[in-house]
Amino acid sequence: GGSGDEGESTSERDGGGKGESSLFRTIGERRVKHIPNLREDELRHPLDRQNTQLISLLPGIEGVVKAMMSPMSEEIALLENIGTSVLVSKDQLPDIYRLLCDAASLLQVEVPELYIRQDPVPNAYTLAIKGRKPFIVMHTSLVDTLSPAEVQCVLAHELGHLKCNHGIWLTTANLLALGAISLLPMISSSIQEQFLRWLRSAELTCDRAALVVAQDHKVVISTLMKLAGGSPTLSSRLNVDAFIKQAKSYDEATSSPLGWYLRNAQVSQLTHPLPVMRAREIEEWSRSKEYKSIIKRGRKYGTPPETTTQPNSSQASMEAL
Repeated sequence: GGSGDEGESTSERDGGGKGESSLFRTIGERRVKHIPNLREDELRHPLDRQNTQLISLLPGIEGVVKAMMSPMSEEIALLENIGTSVLVSKDQLPDIYRLLCDAASLLQVEVPELYIRQDPVPNAYTLAIKGRKPFIVMHTSLVDTLSPAEVQCVLAHELGHLKCNHGIWLTTANLLALGAISLLPMISSSIQEQFLRWLRSAELTCDRAALVVAQDHKVVISTLMKLAGGSPTLSSRLNVDAFIKQAKSYDEATSSPLGWYLRNAQVSQLTHPLPVMRAREIEEWSRSKEYKSIIKRGRKYGTPPETTTQPNSSQASMEAL
């Protein structure tokens, strides 16, 4: 994958960072390219495209989702997050805020709100609630486990959901996960399976958004590796190349008909693909013509684009949710 070493970040944005990183310790050390007029369809994984089409064709699915997404459940989720978390800003955890703004600039999306929440389970999620700006929630255990570059990968991944207009489906999934809403009896197991299949494919798209921001596939894979087996004490000792090998061995182990069946059974009820599968996907995309052509048209970060970028259409639809 291209590392974009020719490009540089603006030197004045050099807020404090945390720990060591293979790319930077502070925003001022960023050496990446800005991609003019980055389109969401350039990031969208083929499975995301296919499953988005399939889920939208399910009879009555939008009515079911809207029935689950009552104003009360949205309000509960909103108050729960705002009331129990810390809002990140230029005055509160400014180093993390700079990582968010930097990623949003590279992906050409509006900067959402970001909340840091005390939680021992490493996780981050995005909620787009009707009538307000979308917001990201990141758990403290995730921040403690990752380097600044990897924290930015997670933020870029979440911004990818907004860039690619994952909207109402994503918010429904996250409210389900948070327990703010429950599946209605009218949702059959086949619809639920299709919904989860879409969710997993959407995650692959957002890993691509993370790569476009990091411009180093090993940083994205390192993030995935730490989600699989990282901790504040282990993270600095983990080996990315060994994890890439592990991902390839998983492919080989599941290449037989039985292995294929067991792999599908293993993931069928998951909201995210397995970290080893995500690592393999991002490693392959980093070597693809599509990714290389995106990076090739990039310019030094901080130089003005040739054309004025229109506001991302996904933001308008987010506001309309």
